[in-house]
Formats: sequence, structure tokens, C-alpha cells
Amino acid sequence: MLQTLTTKMMYDHQRIHPAPDVEAQSLPPPSPPQSASKPLIPTNLEKSDSVNHQFPPPPTRTLPFSYPPPRRPTKRRHSCCCRVFCCIFCLIIFLIIAIGATIGILFLVFHPKIPKYSIDSLMVTQFSPDAANDSLTASFAVNVTAYNPNKHISILYLHGSHLSAWYRDTLLCEGALPVFYQGHRNTTVINVPLTGTVNNATGMVATLQQDQSQRGNIPLVLTANVPIKIKLGLLKTMKLRFKVHCDLTIDNLVANQDIRVSSSNCKIKLRRLF
Repeated sequence: MLQTLTTKMMYDHQRIHPAPDVEAQSLPPPSPPQSASKPLIPTNLEKSDSVNHQFPPPPTRTLPFSYPPPRRPTKRRHSCCCRVFCCIFCLIIFLIIAIGATIGILFLVFHPKIPKYSIDSLMVTQFSPDAANDSLTASFAVNVTAYNPNKHISILYLHGSHLSAWYRDTLLCEGALPVFYQGHRNTTVINVPLTGTVNNATGMVATLQQDQSQRGNIPLVLTANVPIKIKLGLLKTMKLRFKVHCDLTIDNLVANQDIRVSSSNCKIKLRRLF
């Protein structure tokens, strides 16, 4: 046991024990940081700066405030006029389209054809020059053949027609077609009397005799303005006016003699629409 105690004392003597830090025990404990305990700017300084150093007021606007100009009433008038103009234009376009569609349907249903005219015969009842008065009195009786080739269209010839006979640029005589009704696919022969007086006829008579002696025939022109109405079944159109132009060639202009019409070519076209 004595030996064991001696061994323990020797072991404790050889162990290294840490020595206490004398400088650490003599220094005071570290103080906490200033940022945690004390503000960087004193409170009394902040109050004084906020009182003494105020921000300047914002700048005020010295320019006068401009208001937008009021709307002019002319703009509204212009807009209203434009609307009215657009409505009228659209209405006109609609009417044109409707009329065109109606005419197209009528053409497809009735298949209208232009009537044909011809001069079959011409009789001179009077052709007497007057050398004392330098005038010429002429009277013709013209047989006009009118043919309506339409199957479902009839023609009404109205008052106000005019038929005239011309030699070159000189009007010889004139008359009018009678009022009559022509049914579908009908041929009508009309006898039209023409009368007239030519003044300053000496030069015209000399030219006429020269044509007859050199060419053997005399050219005449018959023109007609004919007002008509077309009947489509139970529907009647408005008044139409046609112009007929016929070129004739006859052998002579002697009164009360047989006059042969060697050629007759008539053309018809629409002249006026009422």
C-alpha cells in the first residue's frame, strides 16, 4: 500500500496542469460595441438639424394654365352633311342596282327585240317648182311597213311623231305617223302623207336633175321621231322616243307617175327616255 501511494504521488507530479492567465484576470471585461448600445448620430443633433435645415418648397408654376380650345359647331355640321351625303349616295347606288336587276330579269323573261321599219313604196302627188317665187311645192305619200318581232311585247304608238323627207340637206316635206296599237309578231303598213314647200329651190332643182341624168337615181333620206310605250303583259313602260333613219334610192320625182324604190335601209335607235 505504501508503494501504491508512492507511485500515485509520482504520477501526479509528472502531469502538466495549465497555468492561469494573469493578464486576462487583470484586464477589465470588454465593453459591448457602440453601434448596438449607442446611435451614430445623437438624438439632439437630429432634432436640431431637422429644425434648422428644412427642405425648400417645390417650385410653383408661373405660366398660365392653357385650356383646350372648344369644339367648333362647324365640325358637327360637316359630320352631319357627310352622313347625309353617304346615305343619299348609298340610296342612289341601291336604286341603280335594283333598276339594273329589274331590267335584267325582264330581258331574260321577255327577250325584247328592236322593231323593224322599211319603205316599200313612195308616190309623188305634187312636185312643182315655181320659177316666179323661186320655190318648190312637194307632196309625197309614203307607205311605211312596221314589223314587231317580239312574242310577248306589244307597242303603243303615241301622239307627237314626226316624219320628214330630205334631199341632201334640203327638207322637202314632212308629216306625222298615226296613233295605233301593234300587237306581238304583227306587221302593219301605214300610209303617211308628207307635204312641204322649199324656198330658194333653183339650185336644188338643178342638182336634182344632174343626179338623175348622171346616176340614173335620186337619193332621199326619211327620218322619223316616234314616241311609243312598250307593253309587257299587263305592265306598261314609261314613254320612249325612238329615232328612225332610212336611206332611199328612187328613180325619179315626177308627179303622178310610178316611182320605183330601188333600195331602202332603215336604222332605229333610242333617242330620249322620259
